[in-house]
Amino acid sequence: MDQHKLTSYPKEKISILLLENISDAAVAEFTNAGYSVRKLSGALSEDDLIAEIKDVHLLGIRSKTHVTKKVLDAAKKLQAIGCFCIGTNQVDLKSATEAGVVVFNAPYSNTRSVAELVIGLSIMLIRRIIDKNNAAHNGTWMKEATGSYELRGKTLGIVGYGNIGSQVSVLAEAMGMNVMYYDVETKLPLGNATQIRTMKDLFAQADIISLHVPSTKSTANMIKAEELSYAKPGAIFINYARGEVVDLDALRDALVAGKLSGAAIDVFPVEPEKNGAAFSTPLQKLPNVILTPHIGGSTEEAQHNIGLDVSAKMLNYLEKGASFGSHTVPAISVPAVENTHRILHIHENVPGVLSAINTALSANKINILGQYLKTNDTIGYVVLDVDKQLSAEALALLKEVPHTIKTRLLY
Repeated sequence: MDQHKLTSYPKEKISILLLENISDAAVAEFTNAGYSVRKLSGALSEDDLIAEIKDVHLLGIRSKTHVTKKVLDAAKKLQAIGCFCIGTNQVDLKSATEAGVVVFNAPYSNTRSVAELVIGLSIMLIRRIIDKNNAAHNGTWMKEATGSYELRGKTLGIVGYGNIGSQVSVLAEAMGMNVMYYDVETKLPLGNATQIRTMKDLFAQADIISLHVPSTKSTANMIKAEELSYAKPGAIFINYARGEVVDLDALRDALVAGKLSGAAIDVFPVEPEKNGAAFSTPLQKLPNVILTPHIGGSTEEAQHNIGLDVSAKMLNYLEKGASFGSHTVPAISVPAVENTHRILHIHENVPGVLSAINTALSANKINILGQYLKTNDTIGYVVLDVDKQLSAEALALLKEVPHTIKTRLLY
């Protein structure tokens, strides 16, 4: 099947909007597939996004643009949202699910960028390079070994042994470190890493503590004064995960009191929406503390890979109906089928819908050549391949099935 004829909707009429200076790799993927793209460099406020999204079919965002229920209510033509980053917390996933809008992200594409930086930060902090650098800039020569150590032989404690945490583990072992990790689930270790039963035990033994957990209700404010009190005296604390995870006032107190000897923080509970904006945190002006503006995964390689990953998922959904990697519509991965027309049907997950679909089509003598169904707690997603001659009639019938959310003739 000609890959450039996989959609029945004229490509020149499909509106693709990319915000927040998404990588040109994504733009190239869409344009090479025959679509035109509108790309904006910054994020949009809720009101501005509502004004822009009326006729948009595919929306690409990063971490600063928030897709709320009001935005989704205004997005009558929206098929998919691509989060060109690791997380999806900037999207109201419940409302997107109810609207039948597919939401994709790139959970693995910047893993290496974050992992490398965590190792680099560990070296900078354990050698107290920050203080020596500041002194040199201020005209003071601070050539001393006091308080400076090698990574080799030290213990790294990783909280959250997922894609990034496990990659950090591998790199740390290559540097000669001992690695332990805490995770709410039992995880098979890579290399010689050891899983620790409690976070308290991990804090008590680790020379460097690095967080790699998602933003969820269970991780919100999970590191407070009590948890920090368990830390080994002089330990280093790194958070390149999510800003809502750590109580920054408690972290400041631990640093000022000397309980911790240094820290590196990249994510904050409240972050500016654009470059050049004012920024404030309790951790400013503290010695041996590195503050970065949420750039853990911001490398040219990572942004390029994210652009390829998310755009490929969006194109697969737009042209084939494949929803693999979706956080909203149930994940289905299906091949194109020759000599058929494909119809996508998204509906509320209530008993009897599939039966109603099959009854409506069979009553009108429409032959189903292929059918794929998957559901989640909220909605069901059916991909149907039908006779070409009867596809228009089939589409009209499917739109009338009770509890239908969205239908689309794909090709």
